[in-house]
Amino acid sequence: MASRFYVTTPIYYINDVPHLGTAYTTIAADVLCRYHRVRGHESRMLTGTDEHGLKIQRAAEARGVAPGVHADEIAAAFRATWPKLGCAPDDFIRTSEPRHKKAVQELWRRIQARGDIYLGHYEGLYCVGCEAYYTEKDLKQPGNVCPLHHRPAENVKEESYFFRLSKYGDALLDYYRRNPTFVQPASRLNEVTSFVREGLQDLSVSRTTFQWGIPVPGDPKHVMYVWFDALANYLTALKEPEDNTRFWPADVHLMGKDILRFHAVYWPAFLLSAGYGEAELPRQVFAHGFLTYSGQKMSKTLRNTISPVEVAEALSEATAAAALPGGAGAAAGAPPVGVDVVRYCLMRAISFGQDGDFSIQDLLARYGSELGNALGNLLNRVLPFADEVPEKGELGPLEEELLAAHRQASAAAAAAFDAHQPTRALDAIWTVIAAANLYIDKAAPWVAKKTDPRRLGTIVATLVEQLGAISVMISPVMPVVAGRMRDQLGLRPLAPEPGNDQWPLLPAARAPGEKLRKGSPIFPRLEKEKEAELLARFAPPPADAEATKAAPGAKAAPEAKTTPEAKAAPEANGGAGAAAQPAREGKGPVPFDDFARLDLRIGVVTSAERVKKKDRLLDLRVDTGDGAPRRIISGIAASYAPEELVGKRVVVLCNLPPRDFGKGLVSEGMLLTAEVEGRVRTITVEGAAPGTPVL
Repeated sequence: MASRFYVTTPIYYINDVPHLGTAYTTIAADVLCRYHRVRGHESRMLTGTDEHGLKIQRAAEARGVAPGVHADEIAAAFRATWPKLGCAPDDFIRTSEPRHKKAVQELWRRIQARGDIYLGHYEGLYCVGCEAYYTEKDLKQPGNVCPLHHRPAENVKEESYFFRLSKYGDALLDYYRRNPTFVQPASRLNEVTSFVREGLQDLSVSRTTFQWGIPVPGDPKHVMYVWFDALANYLTALKEPEDNTRFWPADVHLMGKDILRFHAVYWPAFLLSAGYGEAELPRQVFAHGFLTYSGQKMSKTLRNTISPVEVAEALSEATAAAALPGGAGAAAGAPPVGVDVVRYCLMRAISFGQDGDFSIQDLLARYGSELGNALGNLLNRVLPFADEVPEKGELGPLEEELLAAHRQASAAAAAAFDAHQPTRALDAIWTVIAAANLYIDKAAPWVAKKTDPRRLGTIVATLVEQLGAISVMISPVMPVVAGRMRDQLGLRPLAPEPGNDQWPLLPAARAPGEKLRKGSPIFPRLEKEKEAELLARFAPPPADAEATKAAPGAKAAPEAKTTPEAKAAPEANGGAGAAAQPAREGKGPVPFDDFARLDLRIGVVTSAERVKKKDRLLDLRVDTGDGAPRRIISGIAASYAPEELVGKRVVVLCNLPPRDFGKGLVSEGMLLTAEVEGRVRTITVEGAAPGTPVL
């Protein structure tokens, strides 16, 4: 891997406030940048604001202020938001800055000198909300209605400069073919390829009907098309105030899928035209899905009502008050964890690249099970046994088993982070957290304390080292939690430096005698009254007809109302030769949008074992195409021996909220099954690859 890493968010258009959607992208970029710093890579993160265009000019006019004044106010709000969510971008670029204007005009001159910009006239349909041109086939009919903003596009006729986009269609298709990871997820590459294959039209890249933009060199009555101006920020930000062009090309541009076309088609075409070679194109364009909140589309009302910063601050207050019997004052001095909890839930609950849902209900469920019961309880179970790191004796089978689980999880998490998949990285990390909790159960340090102090030392030292490794692995997502863990473990704060890879492929050994520091619980249990208060405070506003529509193809996690065991026998008969089943009362109709939210995929069972003292349960690892197998606890032990399931291609519901069975057993999905002649059978599909959607 390269010794440098450069990640960008889109620069956010200033017609809106920072909200969950923009927070999602920015946190993801920050997570990736922090991971690469831990790996010893010289890393850089860029974000900023897109401030030009007709929409901004009109918004300023409506307020009675100059566009520049309007831009200053909104840009300041974005700049102030990201540190409050634990994000530390290295630069914040504004398209109204002189450094950007100078570099964009130079890019224009380079493209014009190659003959790829010419003067003509444009007449067509333009959506002010998208700042984009459309043909009639792209719009809803009748009325030429924008599918995103639900307003008619405007007829525009004016003199315009054009970019010869049509010249680059074959070159782009050839590049996509030879670089299949250029656009991710793969399904998005298919969309982009199809768009280019339909034939590219030359692109209007200037306007004369408004003035709020960057003047065209040599013809100042024209201002540049906002997307020509905006896309260049990823490169212009590296040139001033200091030369950071060593970071180009970007390793990954992150953005929502609604602006993928601009990044995957227009941007590489601009760069090729300007004389940049293929090796100087961005290495990857990653389009994540749409985000809903409690099942509601992110309407303007919702974006203005639910602030991710306010959610984080409210959770910090709640956890600080619950930390010790003395209340908030008793927990004074401990860094608040609310921001980290929001970061964790955004990265864990929504498979990166897919549509997904964020809700306070899910956040509280994950806080209690995955963070409190699994991670926090692991730390709390270990530290009471010692005030300092004990001497580690000879390792036995249980220690080797935990070490093997760590090796696998650490490698899988690193591979997932490298593939820009923070969700799968966290899935992998939580497998070793579960393994460590299981190790405690098996090793029984409370027994060793009474009978074998030397054995107790080995158990505690093993767990202290494992917790240290976990603190490093979670640090990209939860830097505050990692710091609090390390403080209690007697470790210094992480201090990434270029060239020093600190990723724990193996847990680092601790010297006997190093001090441990018991602290207040990092994830104290919240009282039901406090949870109810948070749920009420951040309840989504009453949904109007538009807001209640799920984003296209959204797969927001439905609330789990039944257990996997209760779902073991859906209404299905046993096939052509099966006996007829008794008539059953039909269920009520389900809206199609609700059904479309289910993330059903083909999964391959990679391992299976019985759960001790749980006769009905099997502990499965299932490859659903996400980089690392997910853990599924299934109540089918009475129907299958574990070895019967390995290798089976099953249907998995992937976006149920996690279910905590206790003892570190957290299930991240559900197998679809049917009852056949009194026996539960999995629904299987032969020949399909892991992750294949079930339509």
